[in-house]
Amino acid sequence: MTAPVGSAPIGSAPVSTPLVARSVLVSAAAAGVCAVWAAAVWAAVHLRADPLLHDVALFVHLACLIVGFGAVLTVDWLGLLWLLGKRPLTEVLRAADAVHPPIWLGLAGLVGSGMLLHPDPGALLARVKLGLVLVVALNGLHAWTLQPRLTALSSGALSPSPSPSPSPSRGSRRALVARCAAGVLVSQLGWWGATAIGFLNSRR
Repeated sequence: MTAPVGSAPIGSAPVSTPLVARSVLVSAAAAGVCAVWAAAVWAAVHLRADPLLHDVALFVHLACLIVGFGAVLTVDWLGLLWLLGKRPLTEVLRAADAVHPPIWLGLAGLVGSGMLLHPDPGALLARVKLGLVLVVALNGLHAWTLQPRLTALSSGALSPSPSPSPSPSRGSRRALVARCAAGVLVSQLGWWGATAIGFLNSRR
């Protein structure tokens, strides 16, 4: 005899239902990220910092780049090793949980300090950099949406490589691995691209 749909199995704890659907949280977070980005761009156009404040903002900008980009490199490198079958997924997830705060703090610091560095929104490179910052933030949100499925994959002790025997979930595993690989690629392109443009702008 099977349990009614939506009820917990006999002898097990009842399954709690989230008050807000995850898709709603993701949509709200994405809207919030875009709103903060737009506000930062507006402030960067209208704010003017004196030379001393500009130098302080530049130092903070570089420090946040080290913190945020360093954390990103760590988790992306471990993710690449997992995709190559060199590291277990549990190790990658533990590292990702540990470095999420410095990644977002670094990104927030970059945006906040960047408003005082007088970016020229009329210049093509500045526009590309601003776009890359938004892409990096949204890509980080995309990585967060993958966490439940990656946790399920880890608890099932599944390998990212296709198994020799056919499985009903083989296609979904491949799709998940493809999304992870795309996320790593977008992350690296975004961070390196923004860093390179910042370097070029500093030489002008």
